[in-house]
Amino acid sequence: MARTFEGIDDYISAAPVESQVVLEEIRRRVRDLAPGVEETITYQMPTFRLNGRSVVHVAAWKQHHVSLYPVPDSVDGSLADDLAPYVSGKGTMRLPLSDPIPYELVERVVQALLEQNAPERPPN
Repeated sequence: MARTFEGIDDYISAAPVESQVVLEEIRRRVRDLAPGVEETITYQMPTFRLNGRSVVHVAAWKQHHVSLYPVPDSVDGSLADDLAPYVSGKGTMRLPLSDPIPYELVERVVQALLEQNAPERPPN
């Protein structure tokens, strides 16, 4: 049976040591991009919610990578090009721990997810 985590701190402390720094840095950057983001555990993964909606999930894997879910629905231009080597399966950004983590790209992906999940504004 899988372990149940009490919160993101609990998840990070249970993650493989090499993943912990990466998870903390992604967490810091998500908080910087989305002040007031709510942190929770969903599907036994750290989840960041804003305005009642899950924006991004993060997970550490024993196969020596960290993943972000989902990737934005539609990306184009340089974001699509930069993201392509990290897309694994449908909707997953896979970050191998053997390579430098592209934190700026993670920020761009999170920003696109924030924009994608922004509540619709009424017309002026």
